[in-house]
Amino acid sequence: MNKSIEEILEKSGKHWQTTVGDSMQPMLRDRKNIVEIVKPQRALKRYDLPLYRRPNGKYVLHRILKVKKDYYITCGDNRYHREKVPKEWIVGVASGYYKNGKFIPEKNFKYRLYVHIWCDFFYIRAGLLFIKNRIKRLITKN
Repeated sequence: MNKSIEEILEKSGKHWQTTVGDSMQPMLRDRKNIVEIVKPQRALKRYDLPLYRRPNGKYVLHRILKVKKDYYITCGDNRYHREKVPKEWIVGVASGYYKNGKFIPEKNFKYRLYVHIWCDFFYIRAGLLFIKNRIKRLITKN
């Protein structure tokens, strides 16, 4: 029987997972990066990358844009729809990821710079993504 990520984190405190999907591009690429997930050791804050489990059982790794009293507002780096995530859904938080065999910790300067630029310009990025998606739909429709 396969153990859940929650069980693995409870036992060892860490879990490594290959990313699947494109919601966290350009930082994390589909099936190309491995993310290190740890049990949170502190209250999560803006820019953190939590792993959470939706009620349907699906695990999601999206970035925190805002912290509220009982929930977080999250969004994938390659998405413009934000999601309200109750704190009790949080399973773990990314402490870094592997890119081309090298571990990039969340405290890495380039990582932090990317995260700040990506989140601080969310509305510009979201607008551009929205326009890009509309153009793709028009092209594929014809």
